[in-house]
Amino acid sequence: MAGKFEPKTPVVLAPPKDDPISVSTLATCDGITSEKCYVAIKGKVFDVTGNKMYLQGGSYHVFAGHDASRALALTSTKAEDVKPEWQDLEDDKKKVLDDWMTFFSKRYNVVGLVEGSTNQ
Repeated sequence: MAGKFEPKTPVVLAPPKDDPISVSTLATCDGITSEKCYVAIKGKVFDVTGNKMYLQGGSYHVFAGHDASRALALTSTKAEDVKPEWQDLEDDKKKVLDDWMTFFSKRYNVVGLVEGSTNQ
């Protein structure tokens, strides 16, 4: 099962950064306001720029420029679920979120951490 989240094509990632990224800066990295497209999970900011799924019109654009932890845990693309709070969820949902974290970690560079995040 170790290969469960492995990308089909190997991805060479840069070492993760821990630069602080403000919530307002994250919000501008939505692929519209800025060319950059970021999605945060548990306060870690992933650069998903170049993946059409996260750009305007894409299935996951609702996550762009946000910490989408709760929505990912709930496997939801509803805008009202796109928020950083996830600690109150059931253990099975937390496991889903951990799986998403693994999935993103194997595909996208970590460009920073959301300032003030208590999510890690």
